[in-house]
Amino acid sequence: MKLENSIWAFIPARSGSKGLKNKNIIKLNGHPLLAYSIRIAQKIETISKIILSTDSKKYIKIGKSYGCKNFHLRSKKISGDKTSEHEVFIDFIKYRIKKNLSLPKYFLHLRPTTPIRKKDTVEKVIKFFLKNYKNCSSLRTVTEMSNPSYRSNKILNGKLCAINKKDFNLDKYFKARQFFPKTYWGNAIVDIYKTKNIMKGFLFGNQVIPYITSDFFNDIDHKNDLEFIKFYLKKNRYKI
Repeated sequence: MKLENSIWAFIPARSGSKGLKNKNIIKLNGHPLLAYSIRIAQKIETISKIILSTDSKKYIKIGKSYGCKNFHLRSKKISGDKTSEHEVFIDFIKYRIKKNLSLPKYFLHLRPTTPIRKKDTVEKVIKFFLKNYKNCSSLRTVTEMSNPSYRSNKILNGKLCAINKKDFNLDKYFKARQFFPKTYWGNAIVDIYKTKNIMKGFLFGNQVIPYITSDFFNDIDHKNDLEFIKFYLKKNRYKI
């Protein structure tokens, strides 16, 4: 199947979350979370189509009220809390193929639970990816960790040990952070995937290029996260 040389924004927003009920449509400054991802995608000229993927007709109605025109109504079978992100993407792709509909070369993954994104950052990320797409399997935006993960611990047989191996000698890790390599976590601002790789069975692959950003880290999973972001929005007068 021939793929369009384009980038589509993909916004997965299932209903029925357990931690925060109906998390993806919780109001933030008067707008449901999923609206923030729709609105930022609408501001990016290089995004040619915006897809809202959901199992809820109510969510589709909300999406329409914010100007979204393309939807992926998925079954409850692939809308559970254990459903992988790849399953959601591949279900959409298979549907398009079955209907003989077009698909893009690239998908820009925008999670509703990260509502605050800078237009300038998203544009720079896309530009960086398009410049380097031949040498990567995907892109992920990341934030440098203030405390390197090497200093973290896990519990094994009731005792603390190093995070990456069975090493119980913690004294060697009790050093200043400058002694360790920098480590990063995915901040969910933007992930970019290649459609051909999704069809092969994966999203990221083994050649993921990072785009390091110091933008405000916001990921809503618990009530405390929501309250913190509300405070940030009030202080910074962020508008969608």
